[in-house]
Amino acid sequence: MQIVHSTAELDCVLAARRNAGESTALVPTMGNLHAGHVSLIRRAQQLAPCVVVSVFVNPLQFGPHDDFDRYPRTLDADAKLIAAEGAAVLFAPSISDMYPGGYPPATSVQIDGPLNAVLEGEFRPGHFAGVATVVNILLNRVQPAVAIFGQKDYQQLAVIRRMVADLGMPVRIEAGATLRDIDGLALSSRNQYLQAQERALAPRIYIEMQKIAAGLRAGSRDFETLCAEPRSQLQALGFRPQYLEVRAADLSVPAASLKQFVILAAAHLGSTRLIDNLIVDCE
Repeated sequence: MQIVHSTAELDCVLAARRNAGESTALVPTMGNLHAGHVSLIRRAQQLAPCVVVSVFVNPLQFGPHDDFDRYPRTLDADAKLIAAEGAAVLFAPSISDMYPGGYPPATSVQIDGPLNAVLEGEFRPGHFAGVATVVNILLNRVQPAVAIFGQKDYQQLAVIRRMVADLGMPVRIEAGATLRDIDGLALSSRNQYLQAQERALAPRIYIEMQKIAAGLRAGSRDFETLCAEPRSQLQALGFRPQYLEVRAADLSVPAASLKQFVILAAAHLGSTRLIDNLIVDCE
């Protein structure tokens, strides 16, 4: 595996790969990798001979009250894991390399419409503009045939797909399934912030989403009533829910006639913000 820290180095490495006729798959990450990231790397290897994994903690997507400063940086451990998985390139740029015109950049990708107004967009203003901007930069620099993103960040995945479609970018966006611990908690780098008692409680988000899913499969379409009791249960346990909602696959308000729904949740537990989602098919 080759480790590169600048765009100039990346260009040289990828030019040689392209000259050899290899297509590229990109796995963008912020590092502190876990089994969920490994699953994305393995999926990328099925899709292209040259796998590039980027590790960049992007300040542009963190709000003033987010955890940018304490977000774990574990590049040495990440590099060993990525190499063990057989990726071709680890791209670990600095802020000045990603934003060579200065930070914050004068140019950004603005996300308008419902995708940026609801759920994460409501509680983290500016977040998706930061995500879309850095992903746009990475796609332009790596020029992959395919890029793989985790489905755990469902709304982020929807935003990236919309950006790629709107800007006519020649890349396919693949979703990697959410990986869960044995008790159902979705794997996340932020899980390590949980205290022992909080970690024991954290899977209740998934349990409550499963209750909503059971109601949907049983035919109930009173979405607010389905979510009200699980939301109250989380509050009683010490969670501070921001949202727990049923949406259509495109994150619009769902029609009762739909056959597929997505349940999305975000809640603070102690000092940690947890997000999760569950896709529900009602055939």
